[in-house]
Amino acid sequence: MVTPISSISLTFFVNAFLLLCYLNKGHAVGEDEITKGYLHIIKVKSLLPSTACNQTFKVSNSLSLEVVHRSGPCIQVLNQEKAANAPSNMEILLRDRHRVDSIHARLSSHGVFQEKQATLPVQSGASIGSGDYAVTVGLGTPKKEFTLIFDTGSDLTWTQCEPCAKTCYKQKEPRLDPTKSTSYKNISCSSAFCKLLDTGGESCSSPTCLYQVQYGDGSYSIGFFATETLTLSSSNVFKNFLFGCGQQNSGLFRGAAGLLGLGRTKLSLPSQTAQKYKKLFSYCLPASSSSKGYLSFGGQVSKTVKFTPLSEDFKSTPFYGLDITELSVGGNKLSIDASIFSTSGTVIDSGTVITRLPSTAYSALSSAFQKLMTDYPSTDGYSIFDTCYDFSKNETIKIPKVGVSFKGGVEMDIDVSGILYPVNGLKKVCLAFAGNGDDVKAAIFGNTQQKTYQVVYDDAKGRVGFAPSGCN
Repeated sequence: MVTPISSISLTFFVNAFLLLCYLNKGHAVGEDEITKGYLHIIKVKSLLPSTACNQTFKVSNSLSLEVVHRSGPCIQVLNQEKAANAPSNMEILLRDRHRVDSIHARLSSHGVFQEKQATLPVQSGASIGSGDYAVTVGLGTPKKEFTLIFDTGSDLTWTQCEPCAKTCYKQKEPRLDPTKSTSYKNISCSSAFCKLLDTGGESCSSPTCLYQVQYGDGSYSIGFFATETLTLSSSNVFKNFLFGCGQQNSGLFRGAAGLLGLGRTKLSLPSQTAQKYKKLFSYCLPASSSSKGYLSFGGQVSKTVKFTPLSEDFKSTPFYGLDITELSVGGNKLSIDASIFSTSGTVIDSGTVITRLPSTAYSALSSAFQKLMTDYPSTDGYSIFDTCYDFSKNETIKIPKVGVSFKGGVEMDIDVSGILYPVNGLKKVCLAFAGNGDDVKAAIFGNTQQKTYQVVYDDAKGRVGFAPSGCN
């Protein structure tokens, strides 16, 4: 009797065969077939960002805003600031570490963890980071345009305002002047809106409601809590939009005028525009900082989008929680106990650069990746990275595909731009994932691994979706 082979077993044996052919440099399988199975073959120079902005991308409808990276050539910051304030990779990764620590601390304060996860002084109601991608919106009557960093981990939208009573940093556009807008109104301390800030009474130290937000990297904004007219397009105008009018601001915003909050509380833009957009928005982050993406609100959801439910574990937090079920490298599922991901949980975050995984999961990922990269010289680690390579003598390289699966059978094949991260030209290119240091802290699905996908947030229906080639 012949024992039947299940489809799962067959897939395993096919992948194992392809892998064996590659490692032994065999010729039983053609390179094109191997590539489709589990490899990316790329030119190494494609890993490096261009110094010029690719202007070919244009948004196609009134519900979409152009997205640019705040450190890339597409953001029109002050000319004298471009070279002087461009952050180094070490600074970017250090800021990213601070943000991750802040997220973990804030989750701890919401009772997600049983033990204290970080020592940073994160106040109740404070945001946790300033994000990496920016859009341009209108505020005031008459409308003035402002470049704001959008962030799914923050709720309050704010911008720098005149007269800037304390300190302000340099920004691209003139600051918002409330005296020149007919639609600006301060929120009184007695208003129910003031209580939405949840700052432990500190917002009511004067007749006018005050807000303050602080970030893990030391940036902050303090000012008047107010309402203003928000304009996303000529047909998408929202009166009495709650926001912060900053009078004391400092931080690493590199010319952006402030922040656009896309979190889950009542103060966020999705919540304030829920009547029109139904708490539905999406974005696509480009493969390179020298290209553009988009941020869209409302509209129809494409049939190509595959949804995973929002995790109940993070329902009481400002974050969008997901459930990772498995990882794969080179087409092969990694042997990771399901309890590793269910214990830590996962949040998806537009402002965290590098995905953080529970230590056990990251070790399995890194080990599997290294076994398929023996053709290339390894180098020392860098900052949060410990798996790095020297590609300076290569014209093309072969790298294994990396997959992430979410609850509901949603499989995401990470784009090649989200697998490797160059930190010193081609002499040091690292696996773009990092460990959390333990298996308790929440995993964070960062923006590098989200590149080129349409990422759809549908909070009203309790789900997040992904579709490949989303920036096309």
